[in-house]
Amino acid sequence: MNLGASRELLFATWADIAKGLSSPKRIELLEVLAQGERSVEVLAQLTDLTVTNASAHLLALKRAHLVDTRKQAQFVFYRLADDGVVRMLREIQSLARRRVRDVAHVLQAYVEAGDSLEPIDGAELRRRLRAGEVTLIDVRPQAEYRAGHIAGAVSIPLDSLGRKLRSIPKRRPVVAYCRGPYCVLAVEAVARLRRRGYAARRLADGFPGWKADGHPVRTGTDS
Repeated sequence: MNLGASRELLFATWADIAKGLSSPKRIELLEVLAQGERSVEVLAQLTDLTVTNASAHLLALKRAHLVDTRKQAQFVFYRLADDGVVRMLREIQSLARRRVRDVAHVLQAYVEAGDSLEPIDGAELRRRLRAGEVTLIDVRPQAEYRAGHIAGAVSIPLDSLGRKLRSIPKRRPVVAYCRGPYCVLAVEAVARLRRRGYAARRLADGFPGWKADGHPVRTGTDS
């Protein structure tokens, strides 16, 4: 293969990957898969798609080398190809925020308006976890916690936060995290905690960003 043909192959491959992102629903599917492996049926339910439509979108993502699969009995399970997919999504989101005014407006109105304290980043959180300076809570559904979570985090889904407040000590700050920088579960959890007198902040990137940056994670129910 000569140099010109090699260049064309590279450009075509990059275009195929970009084409895999050409549907909002495919990006939504990737966001869900960033929380952990899911079956086609569960992915369809979580993204308000029929199983047929979800399968078609997932096939396109597989052709673009963005997801991998495994089969168990009659079920097909999908997962992200690797953490580079999360990093790619973060870059797209960052570019959109810088270049598209409506995106910045929506984020300010719905994600950041109630967050008066600056979110904590992954490096600072890891340092403070090592020092035992914070209580870390995962406010996603328990199924997502079991699929993968930050090492040291306790599972307290948002809908059970009120019932489990007594288990969260007030003597040290609390950090809440959820699905990513544009997930409002952690924003709401922080607001509720502050109303109850806790010093609370949210993790800026959420679980997928933490994992993509190589920080320690766990699976199952162990913290």
